[in-house]
Amino acid sequence: MENRGKKLTLIQAAAMAVGTMIGASIFSIFGYGVKIAGNGLPFSFVLSGIYALMVAYSYAHMGRKFISNAGPIAFIQRAFGNSPVVGALSVLMWFSYVISIALFAISFAGYFLPLIHLNYPIFHTAVEVLVIALFGAISFFGGSQAVGKLEFWIVLFKLLILLTFIAAGLSVLHPGYLKPHIDSGYFRGILNASVIFFLSYMGFGLITNISENIENPSKNVPRAIYLSIFVVMAVYVGVSIAALGALPASEIVKYAENALAVAAEPALGKLGFLLLSVGALVSISSALNATIYTGANASYALMRDGYIPFPGHLVEKRWMGEHLGLYLTCSLGLIFTLFFNLTSVASMVSIITAVLYVGVILSHLKLCEYVGGKRGLIFFNLIVITFVVMQIAIYQFKHSKVTFIATVLIFAMSLILDLFYYSRRRNVSPFIQSVKRGGAENLS
Repeated sequence: MENRGKKLTLIQAAAMAVGTMIGASIFSIFGYGVKIAGNGLPFSFVLSGIYALMVAYSYAHMGRKFISNAGPIAFIQRAFGNSPVVGALSVLMWFSYVISIALFAISFAGYFLPLIHLNYPIFHTAVEVLVIALFGAISFFGGSQAVGKLEFWIVLFKLLILLTFIAAGLSVLHPGYLKPHIDSGYFRGILNASVIFFLSYMGFGLITNISENIENPSKNVPRAIYLSIFVVMAVYVGVSIAALGALPASEIVKYAENALAVAAEPALGKLGFLLLSVGALVSISSALNATIYTGANASYALMRDGYIPFPGHLVEKRWMGEHLGLYLTCSLGLIFTLFFNLTSVASMVSIITAVLYVGVILSHLKLCEYVGGKRGLIFFNLIVITFVVMQIAIYQFKHSKVTFIATVLIFAMSLILDLFYYSRRRNVSPFIQSVKRGGAENLS
């Protein structure tokens, strides 16, 4: 994204992260979270938020020192150089965009079709294909710039809808629905949901991908990261309490893909269903548009620098050029949409993102004397987030071996391709050219 005109303020930067986070899961996989954790889901959101704060500790310290729209890859590359592991993580970052597209497309169909009373499997496939094609076309013609200017108002609109839902839900709260069932299964469900819902906080990292476009980034990048996480944590906990207090967990599970819209009916009637459905569609649409646009640009850059296996001569063609990344990103996103369900793509995004987070924390551990931070705390955070990665992998293996195998293949393919071929033809990394600016390094 080019730096034009006024830079983003602290509030605008935080709003972009909040918009991405809320678009990622509260509408998309809330019902599946209830299925896993039952009425213990509010505790899962708190745990997930704590995990996010642990990662944010490293993002904040590194983000104030290294100003680069390459974000986490710039941090990892600064610590470990232009190694095959860094190359593999670059590809994994792109895959996280691809799989997120699938998550949003499935979620869009899950909210749109019940709204127009056409909730049949054949229509789900049609809507998923059309919505990816639509937002791919918007990215092609540059429409995402207009959406970017409206992001603050979109986020405000989403928050107002969710705050209305929270207030309405609390007005019809049934304390009995929230009574915990204290046993090993209850706590296991909270833990499992917390690692799956780690996905719901992944948007805070976006702030480091726009750090060059933020006012006074050395101060505002860390502030925006922490502010966005605390705002989203408060919203998630409030929404989960309101929903679980309005309807029994067993009822919410029945409507997995549009659970919040159904949970709004006891307090707001049909208007509540409509309000939450529209809010979900706006939220998912903005997140899908931003993800396709960002993923397309990331894949083009990775192809250009030799990270992604694609014929180099096509990248240089005038008729193809940067649009090649868009075609590839949308096509792979569609494949994941058609062959995996909502829970599968959510867990795949979670584990890929969590592995990137481990890379950032390891980089912070190596560079902590330069960027700041307490080594003992960084090491503790590393242990916890590594445990989260392992728990997501175990959950995948137990509940969907196909998803687990697909995830392992993505990791293996990323590393093998870089290790044996693409690292040899890749250009010198564009992320490590640094100049001093305002006490921070600008990596371009």
